[in-house]
Amino acid sequence: MDDIAVLIPCYNEEKTIEKVVGDARNALPEAVIYVYDNNSTDKTAEIARAAGAIVREEKKQGKGNVIRRMFREIDARCYLMIDGDDTYPLDCARSMVEAVLERNADMVVGDRLSSTYFTENKRPFHNFGNILMRAGINGLFHCDIKDIMTGYRAFSFEFVKTFPVFSKGFEIETEMTIHAVNYNMQVENIVVEFRDRPEGSVSKLKTGRDGVRVIYKMLQLFRNYRPLRFFGALGLLLTLVAVLFMAPILYEYFETGLVPRFPTLIVCGFMILAGIQSFFAGMILEVMATKDRRDFEYRLNCINRERRLKDGEN
Repeated sequence: MDDIAVLIPCYNEEKTIEKVVGDARNALPEAVIYVYDNNSTDKTAEIARAAGAIVREEKKQGKGNVIRRMFREIDARCYLMIDGDDTYPLDCARSMVEAVLERNADMVVGDRLSSTYFTENKRPFHNFGNILMRAGINGLFHCDIKDIMTGYRAFSFEFVKTFPVFSKGFEIETEMTIHAVNYNMQVENIVVEFRDRPEGSVSKLKTGRDGVRVIYKMLQLFRNYRPLRFFGALGLLLTLVAVLFMAPILYEYFETGLVPRFPTLIVCGFMILAGIQSFFAGMILEVMATKDRRDFEYRLNCINRERRLKDGEN
């Protein structure tokens, strides 16, 4: 088991990967540096290997697929994940690693938004998207994560080995964040510097397409992890709409004894039934989600015992 593993997912980053690997080696000379190449068509893999990194491949396209492979294959007491585009100086790498190794943090978030992100980043829709996601997740899950979409994070062994990766692309950061919050894992925010990509380096993130995927992932995980709130809100909405349309019919009935719009009344009745059904479905799923959180604690203890055994072997 490695003490510190630096994980660098890469796709066509030949212009910057040598510098990123060198900076990582200077910041954490004791770390093992892994570069996972995701079907690059340039010389990313060759340059990373020449710079001293261990280079492996993931054939399924997408950042989520790369991270799944990394987490599955590598055992380490602490993982530091950073993008290969040289947008994150590694000045804070030691602080992030120490938060995991010395303060038992499960995930450390490299917070760009509290430093230079909004002045360095030249894509205004990315700025808006980051603010929207931070407000959405902190509001829905009652947490205080400073930067949801950052690719600069540190993880414990327990986090990595209990994190089920379902995302295929850039929504992986949202999934990581919500996983940590839902299972009450220790999360720390450390402010890090951000710099825009150097000239000639192109972002792989598509603002519209990937933005929709990220928002959908947030709502999907909210439904899965907070089912009573999700289905309760849906049930309340259906009931309120039904009452809104039913009120004039009931008023006229009490005034005249006649029901003028039977189809509307029937539809409203079905909407109320659907709302009640949605609420009870949320209650049932909430019990299942609570059981899942209890089972997770057992899995976490098993993973912790596995780590101690591996530490003893080393």
